[in-house]
Amino acid sequence: MASSRFRTFLNHPAGPKTIHFWAPMCKWCLVIAGLGDMQRPAESLSVSQNVALAATGVIWSRYSTQIIPVNYSLMSVNMFVGFTGLYQLFRIYTHRKSIENQPAVATTNIAPVEKSE
Repeated sequence: MASSRFRTFLNHPAGPKTIHFWAPMCKWCLVIAGLGDMQRPAESLSVSQNVALAATGVIWSRYSTQIIPVNYSLMSVNMFVGFTGLYQLFRIYTHRKSIENQPAVATTNIAPVEKSE
């Protein structure tokens, strides 16, 4: 029973003998990198990089439901890529709004007065 299930998995049109299996497996590295970026401060995150991650995650999630065979592992990894990109964009947005709402710090460049005798 177990060997027939494994053989079915092995010979599936989206099984490990095809790119339909290995492409999503390698793409999990992007998700891991996005999760690692959650430890970085928001001011050091790239807006353009996270827009690209969010956009490709959404676009390829849709694509993975339209191809034959429907590739659910590709859809799930792309959903995670999109979610991590969107979450990082949210972090950047809230960080920039918090900076914008902080009162300006008044700095003066007045030299100290020296006493003359």
